[in-house]
Amino acid sequence: MGFTALQVHEEVLSSGFAGYKSGEYRGATSAARFTTPEAEFTNVRSECGVYDLGYRAKISLTGGDRVRWLNGMVTNNIRDLAPGNGVYAFLLNPQGRILGDLYAYNRGESIVVDTDRSQLEKILATFDHYIIMDDVEVKDLSEQITGLGIAGPKGLEVLRKAGIEFPALPPLQLHEIQCDCECGCLNCTIVRCDSQIEAYEIWLKPDSVKPLWNLLVSSGATPVGFEALELNRIASGMPLYGVDIRERDLPQETEQARALNFNKGCYIGQEIVERIRSRGAVHRKFSGFVADPSPAIATGTKIVAGEKEVGEITSSATVPFTSGPKNVMLGYIRRELAIPGREVKAGGVSASVVSLPLAAENVSAEPVAPVGHPA
Repeated sequence: MGFTALQVHEEVLSSGFAGYKSGEYRGATSAARFTTPEAEFTNVRSECGVYDLGYRAKISLTGGDRVRWLNGMVTNNIRDLAPGNGVYAFLLNPQGRILGDLYAYNRGESIVVDTDRSQLEKILATFDHYIIMDDVEVKDLSEQITGLGIAGPKGLEVLRKAGIEFPALPPLQLHEIQCDCECGCLNCTIVRCDSQIEAYEIWLKPDSVKPLWNLLVSSGATPVGFEALELNRIASGMPLYGVDIRERDLPQETEQARALNFNKGCYIGQEIVERIRSRGAVHRKFSGFVADPSPAIATGTKIVAGEKEVGEITSSATVPFTSGPKNVMLGYIRRELAIPGREVKAGGVSASVVSLPLAAENVSAEPVAPVGHPA
């Protein structure tokens, strides 16, 4: 586990933030918080936050067979993916179990696969295993490309103030820009995220990441650590591979229909996915749950209805709602019980099943002034 390209400047990043803390996140060491996760989360939802994306890894696929080959590897449609666009997909084993998740972007002369660093080794090994006589070259770009994320209703305003201009983008579309802003990165890539709140990724070279971070902060973005990103992820109902999505899970259990395409042709694990679709739904469903904030409910806690175990909690966090904090949980429950408003128990605590994603208006929209933010 290494430091992200931004995190190597930890001493400078943490200056002026009394609550600063770092830690491991998705396979890399990064900033956990600058002030408090609650303040940073609320600023992301109501203002604009900037955060380190150095925990993401990039893989380049080149060669004449790259499109056909990757289309036969993952669950979504690579064959018809237009240049400049991306899709979310699963990588499965032959038994239909999920080996990993990724985004794939068509960049014209190459396909870029974007995933967590914690998944990089497994995905590279799986790719290598299935390249036999194919004209495909796989290259790990993780040390050559890093990223920053910017999210919130004032995100575009901050980007434009920083001198970063680009046309309107739909989710999972990227745009290459010639940058003449003060960070000196010259060339970078903007990607519109497929998230509940408006968010963008900026891909750039590692030696430009600190100047760009400073520029975005001086343009009005609030520094955000991964603890606030986790609050936002859970409040948005987004499962995380290795936490909410495990190798034992089947694609349809995760409720991530955005990862599946049923008209693309054959791929590894397709027979199982198609069999589930044609013969009926799976028994479990990824769902959300809300309870009072105290006591906290730990991940791995069993969900009980009546006297029977009917599911388990995979993620849990106390989220600041406008009406007060609530314990928001993600997990799996038997499909017939996944009815919004259904009362269940988790660790002896009463909880209600809720639809995902949680309504954005339920989350506190009042900006919280960060403590110790440098002038």
